[in-house]
Amino acid sequence: MLVVADASPINFLVRIGYIDTLPCLFRVVAIPPAVHRELSHNGTPKAVRDWLAQRPAWLEIRVPTQVDLTLTRDPGEREAICLACEIKADAILLDDLRARHIAERFGLNVTGTVGVLDLAAERGLISLPEAIEALSRTDFRISAELVRETLARDAQRRAKS
Repeated sequence: MLVVADASPINFLVRIGYIDTLPCLFRVVAIPPAVHRELSHNGTPKAVRDWLAQRPAWLEIRVPTQVDLTLTRDPGEREAICLACEIKADAILLDDLRARHIAERFGLNVTGTVGVLDLAAERGLISLPEAIEALSRTDFRISAELVRETLARDAQRRAKS
């Protein structure tokens, strides 16, 4: 499975210690140059910059051939959406709600940080309650309703197994 990622999911997965779920879920994660710049920027947490400096083989930097500058103001989201469309990615990892809506309009399969964690829990790779707890200790913004729904779905899965 080939996915394209914006900076936010990678940033938060590194910070909470769950970045290693990505290669277990997806064969290749591609990021465009704008996302690479954002993740390596001095304002990005040091843990993320250090992780990126030792970039794993499954994380590829790919340049989109065309970028629609009217899609969104954020260069990383814009390049990620254009790249995902161009390479016909299986999914795109985005957290920003506006960017998610734009990607959906292009017919892209969209998930984000919580979706990645949910999928990893579904496959038995992680404890979702622990991951959500770790995420809640960061500056990640998520509605209490989404947390409740995600944890309830996880509890139902675990009860069935």
